[in-house]
Amino acid sequence: MSALNETQLQELLRAQPQWKLHDGKLVREWTFRDFVQAMAFVNRVAELAEQAGHHPDIDIRYNRVTLGLVTHDAGGITQRDADMAAAISQTFL
Repeated sequence: MSALNETQLQELLRAQPQWKLHDGKLVREWTFRDFVQAMAFVNRVAELAEQAGHHPDIDIRYNRVTLGLVTHDAGGITQRDADMAAAISQTFL
């Protein structure tokens, strides 16, 4: 699987405006009421990721969770990352 080109990345960001590019990853942050809600979210994301066989980088800071998607083997963001971002966004509107 190859990394998306600049045009494809811009199309992806238009389709998923909550996601941003940061340090070569597709990144989105969520804020919750407390740590328990943040962890419940992470556990639900883990289930989706396991089903897809594609696991995001997860950063948890009390009530804030940041997800990062990149396909390391391809050296960048791929369609697989785009699909995972869409699935996460659709599940957690």
